[in-house]
Order: sequence, then structure tokens, then C-alpha cells
Amino acid sequence: MTLTLEFFVEALTGRRLDGAHPVDGVAIDSRQAAGMVFAALPGEKTDGHEFVPNAFEHGALAALVDREVETSYPIVDLRGAECASLPPPPLVLRVENVLLALQEVARRWCRRWLDADPDHRIIGVTGSVGKTTTKELIADVLVVRYRTLKSEKSYNNEIGIPVTVLKLRDEHQRAVLEMSMYTTGEIRLLTSIAPPQVGVVTLIAPVHLERAGSMEAIVNAKAELVEALPPDGVAILNKDDERVMSLAQRTAARVMTYGLDPTADIWAEDIESLGLEGIRFWMHYGGQRYRIRLPMLGRHSVHTALRAAAVGFTEGLGWEEVVRGLQSTRSQLRLIAVKGPRGSVILDDTYNASPPSTLAALNLLNDLMEGRRIAVLGDMLELGAYEERGHRDVGIRASAVADLLVTVGERGRIIAEEALRCRMPAEYVHTFATPEEAAAFLLTQIEPGDVILVKGSRAVGMERIVSLLSEAAEQ
Repeated sequence: MTLTLEFFVEALTGRRLDGAHPVDGVAIDSRQAAGMVFAALPGEKTDGHEFVPNAFEHGALAALVDREVETSYPIVDLRGAECASLPPPPLVLRVENVLLALQEVARRWCRRWLDADPDHRIIGVTGSVGKTTTKELIADVLVVRYRTLKSEKSYNNEIGIPVTVLKLRDEHQRAVLEMSMYTTGEIRLLTSIAPPQVGVVTLIAPVHLERAGSMEAIVNAKAELVEALPPDGVAILNKDDERVMSLAQRTAARVMTYGLDPTADIWAEDIESLGLEGIRFWMHYGGQRYRIRLPMLGRHSVHTALRAAAVGFTEGLGWEEVVRGLQSTRSQLRLIAVKGPRGSVILDDTYNASPPSTLAALNLLNDLMEGRRIAVLGDMLELGAYEERGHRDVGIRASAVADLLVTVGERGRIIAEEALRCRMPAEYVHTFATPEEAAAFLLTQIEPGDVILVKGSRAVGMERIVSLLSEAAEQ
């Protein structure tokens, strides 16, 4: 399978052309378009059409556009005009809508890949939290036996999935795709582009509730992944989450469960947190068990490991292969330990935040046996009607875990208020409007051996606290 400009024309017009001009894939960043088709997509602040000349300067072989652009290269109009062949690249492909065209090309390319070999399979991953780490760990397990493509970075939406799918080649045997949503219909679109044979659901919580509108809408949106599975597919569901388990009635596929419940198909017990050294636990599956130690932080990582192992077993791997894949992982993507001032340790978990992920991070902080525990927590956004309750739940847990609580933002004050209501001493609770103010305060408080958890939604800018504390540590 070689992706060509001619395939783009065939996918979008139904016409097969003579010739073959290979391309490496699709780029949405003009600076990374060498050997690729640059998709001129509109963004929040800029329009990709403005960067078409830059894409050609960086070696793009074609640009996909839906309005006029200034260029000296040939323009091929795919909106109904007939053409028997393409001119040599570089060239411009004019379509009605760039995003819809990109999705259609990816849809047809993915089906060609699936049809090329019955052993080609797609694993889709969704859930309110833990999608990215789960996707990474699944890929770590599958690559022990299979040549595996995985979605990179946050390429998990209506743009990222098509871009990833267009990287599929003959040599790939498995594809692991993270599928995100804000509301109903979005995962259905993604599965129409890349139909999964295995669907993994992590956890369903009131994340993006503000956009989705209700918990029922979130459950319905996540259900779209398992509803897309074929009868011979597998839905891998979290036995410890009632909302996830409700999806078992909404799929034609075989259901495989995981969790801490011994009635699950694959389950874990005797979990031991080793702090910054990882976790250790017994994993049970198929009447056998195995003692596993993983370089992943926090007890919540056990569920991630169970999901990845479930996919591995589903795809035919044996115990030795699954364990080897789990133990080789470097998938602790979100929460990392970095050096802080005066011999302290910073747990940088600033990628994003929701009540479930913040509670998990606080549980990790609680597992650390040495040093004062400092929780630095910012606003959690897009919670809708769950906003106050979610922040208060975090405040309750923070009061039980942290020796010092620092909050940032208006919603962060709710966390602080609830911690005080739970009788956390007032001298150990401090609220600030900005990350910079919080960092300045922390620099007066940090002592040798302190462990500092920093977490909040990306829009709050909590990463600036980590940056300021790290700079102080280097001085």
C-alpha cells in the first residue's frame, strides 16, 4: 500500500487516474509538510490557507484547499471537473471542504488497509480519563508481537484520527487509536473513519459535562465506541465503574471485563504502591496469576495495566509477552517527577485535570511515605453542573492527604473552602489568583524532602508553577 496523490483523487471523485505520485501522509502544520499533503484547515486563530506558500517552501507535494490561494503551482479542481491525470507535484487540490475531504480520504484508506489482510485490526480507546496512557501502554504490549501504529500526541479527534490513519502501511498489523469526544456523534464519526474490532472504555465521569450537557449524554457518547464493534469484536469494560458496565447491553461484541473485582475476567489484588519507584500487584487471568512490578506511578495505574493486558490477551499474546510489554513501558506520560528547590520533588501533573484524575493524583501523593505532602491545585474546567461538587470532593480528599494546600483560581477557592470545612488548619490552606502568586508563596515555604503535587486544567497555566520552581532549583 502506497499512499499517492492519485488515491486522493479517487477517494474524492471516484475516478482512477494513471500515474502514481507517492506522498508520506498529511500534515496540518506547514513546517512539517515535507513530502506530504498539507491540509489547509481553519484554526481558532488562523486559517491554514494562509500557510500554503510556507508548506510548499518546506517541501509539501500538494496542498488541500477549499478556497482560492496565491500560488504559482497547478491547481486541480476536484469539485466536478474531469481530469485524466495529475500534473507533476507540487500542486494544489481544490475541494468543497478540506476537513470533510480529509476524513473521506482517511475513511477509504483505512478500509483499504483493513481489506488488505484479515489480520489487520484496530483497537479504539475512549473514556473520561486515562485514554492517552492506556493507548500508549496497549501499544507497548502489542508491539511485542505485532507491528503497531498508534495515534500520536493528542491526535484523537476529527482531525487527528484521519491524519493518523493515513500513516497506515502494509507493514502495520495493529492500530491503536485514542478517540475523544465533547458530545454525542463525535465518536460515531471517528469509528466510521477507523472501524475498530476492539473497544476499550476506561472510566465515565463528568468531564466535559459543560459541553455535553448531561451525564446521560456523556454515557451515550462513550457508548458509540462499543456500538460500532462487530459481533466478532471485543468490548473491554471497567468492572469497577457502573456507567462503563452499562455499555455491556449496548454492544453486539463479546464483553471482557477488568478491574479489582474478582468476578472480572482480568483482575488485580494485593496492590502495593512503591511511591516514585512504581507499583506492584498480582494480576489474575484465565485461572492463572502473575506478580507484576511496573514503573508507573499511582495505584490508579493498575487499571491502565489491566486494560493493556486485556487487549494483549484478546489479540493472542501469552503471559510472558504481556508482562514483557507492560514492564518495558515508558507510558507515564502525564505525571512526572522533577527536581524542586531545596531538595524537594515536584510531581508535575499539569497536562489537564478533572475530579477523578485529581483524586488519583492525591492518592499517589498519599502513598509517598517521606517528606511533607504539598498539594497545589488549580481550577478544573468544563464540569458544568458538577463543578461545585467536583471541586468539593477534591477538597475533602486534599484535607486528608496534604500537609499544605495551595489553590489557584476562582474554582480553586472551592477546594480550599471544603478543606477548611473538613477541619484542615487554616494556616495550612492558602489561595491565590494566579500561578505566579502561588509559585512566589511556595518558594518561601518549601523545605528539604517536600513532595509537591501540581495539578489543574491547562487553561489555568499550572505548568508555570512547575517552571518557576524548577528554575529556582537550578539556581
